[in-house]
Amino acid sequence: MATDLLADPAELAVWLGVPADDPKLVAALTAASRRFRGAVRHPVTRVTGDVTVLDGNGRTSLLLPAAPVTAVTSVTVNGALLTEGTDYRWSADGYLRRLGGCTWPDLLRSVTVVWDHGDAIVPEDIQEAVIDQARTLYRVQPGIQAYTAGSESVTFGAQAAVGVTSQWSAAVDAHRLRRGDEA
Repeated sequence: MATDLLADPAELAVWLGVPADDPKLVAALTAASRRFRGAVRHPVTRVTGDVTVLDGNGRTSLLLPAAPVTAVTSVTVNGALLTEGTDYRWSADGYLRRLGGCTWPDLLRSVTVVWDHGDAIVPEDIQEAVIDQARTLYRVQPGIQAYTAGSESVTFGAQAAVGVTSQWSAAVDAHRLRRGDEA
């Protein structure tokens, strides 16, 4: 399975009755995976050795831009290396907390973090939502709600017209970062 896909093409192939290497199947699964990542705003899958530069906020906690966090290799502030357990702690939810009464500097691009994040195995609810979305993308022509050819007529459900199912929405909500930036 390609690393950029959030579900197995073979599983989608069973639903569609086509080979797993069918170009349209792969394109639909790629698009659904991209849409999911865009909706949750992080890669979902495992990333190791990621180098991220953050803006300081003048507070004791910073939020890393992905979860779950599996390791923090190093944290530097304006080039000065901090010590885990003495200067900061981190959580799997993506929080970096300063210790000893210190705060992160209120400066742009002042904190550099080397860290690992994401799931080694894509959670099942994500896989199911992505497969469901890919099935729709495979079958539905964009912008078409009803199709008639000769004596056959097909009308696509609201999910196809709207673009997401309640299953998709639930998976996005469960895996989206809670950043408080939606106004």
